[in-house]
Amino acid sequence: MKIHRSLAASAVVALPFALAACGGGGSGSEDGSTLTLAHSYTEDQPQHTCGAEVIKQGVEDAGVGLTVEIFANSQLGGDADRIASVQSGDIDIDIQGASALAAVHEPVGVVDAAYAFEDAAALDNYFSNGAADDLKEDFKSAAGVSILGAWSAGARQFTANEPIQTPDDLSGLRMRFPGSPQFLLNAQALGAKATEVAYEELYLALQQGVVDGQENPIVNIEATNLVEVQDYVSMSSHQQNSNLIVASSAYDDLSGEQQTAVDDAVADAVSQMPECVEEAEAEIVDGWESEGSVEIVDDVDTDAFEEQTDAWFRDNLEGDSLAVYESIKDSQE
Repeated sequence: MKIHRSLAASAVVALPFALAACGGGGSGSEDGSTLTLAHSYTEDQPQHTCGAEVIKQGVEDAGVGLTVEIFANSQLGGDADRIASVQSGDIDIDIQGASALAAVHEPVGVVDAAYAFEDAAALDNYFSNGAADDLKEDFKSAAGVSILGAWSAGARQFTANEPIQTPDDLSGLRMRFPGSPQFLLNAQALGAKATEVAYEELYLALQQGVVDGQENPIVNIEATNLVEVQDYVSMSSHQQNSNLIVASSAYDDLSGEQQTAVDDAVADAVSQMPECVEEAEAEIVDGWESEGSVEIVDDVDTDAFEEQTDAWFRDNLEGDSLAVYESIKDSQE
């Protein structure tokens, strides 16, 4: 039999994935079971083309009786709704930023701390080389959800109508930051005055002067046409924009062969993402420069920013959150 879940009617409780497997226990290699994979990105962003699509293709090519149905563009709800659906088993696999996942286990949000990682490779190494094992186990215990892998979907950069090269340049600017706790902590650590504005309302808020600037990955800046209402993109690379691939208890119910297929597909997507993001960003920046649509500021004093944020986090984080931050830094020594 083929089980396919839909969230079209929230009153309907999805059947547990184990029912799709003959006799339970995940022996679904002969019954053509379908996994749902959800995310909030558009179908032309790297998270979809080099992430979700690669996972789907890898799982299906493995020939272990699994297919993957992708729901992009927040079709199955926003971040908070989707992680709740992963916990309940209504979504099998989801792609979310660490700061959003902090709603169910606060310490995981530290993965999105400003300057926690030197670059995308450092984030990859943290999750793939054992350094994040305690975090994964704690997350599973707290949320009942497995972390299968992680990648950086690009570094976050500042935009404003004046260049931002040092921490002092943020003084007096009303900078839009997402409203999640970790992003607001980042604003404090960076020395910015944070203003919360919904992502969908950001263009208008910048155009009308409600905020002076904002921070986002290059692909997001392009997707929302922010260079039309900002004069400078300052390449601060102050945060690796994390995506964690998380799975419901459906993953635990798979056979060993099926789990291996999912793991290998996720690992393949993780390995492809850096080049995919780099190519997308290079194409965007080249377009901006050739069109003269915005000025790129390359000489940001990232050392000054990193020194300031590191001191702030070590002084202000505590408990498990501080332990996660220290494990991230230790993994890069």
